Amino acid sequence: MAIENPSNEKLKEILENAKTIAVVGLSANPDRTSYQIAKRMQKEGYKIIPVNPTVDEVLGERAYNTLAEVKEPIDIINVFRRPEHLPDVAKDAVQTDCKMFWAQQGIVNEEAYNYLKEHDFEVVMDLCIKVIHAVLLK
Repeated sequence: MAIENPSNEKLKEILENAKTIAVVGLSANPDRTSYQIAKRMQKEGYKIIPVNPTVDEVLGERAYNTLAEVKEPIDIINVFRRPEHLPDVAKDAVQTDCKMFWAQQGIVNEEAYNYLKEHDFEVVMDLCIKVIHAVLLK
């Protein structure tokens, strides 16, 4: 199955209704793209949940080792991991109640995409959540 992102209308609806974003691979280093984008989304009013086993806290929020450890509801799983890691992240994602998986710009994995679609996920790949938010929710 070819990768097809949701329409701009659907992306806008997702971003308008979301409150919580779990950021897989969120770095505590302010120079990293994941940190900068998560900080911006936090500034836009979203609760950020860091998911990274190498940190304890990022942006004032407790970090979790895995998605499975997060007990609060997640609206969007935003992923900053290399494409070869996406199938494992997708398997973790289906263990949550979340149904929205967003792989950042430059991150695409067809195996993960197909797996997530089989589990009724909305899937975005190769798009920056911050840019889409800025364009669609101005």
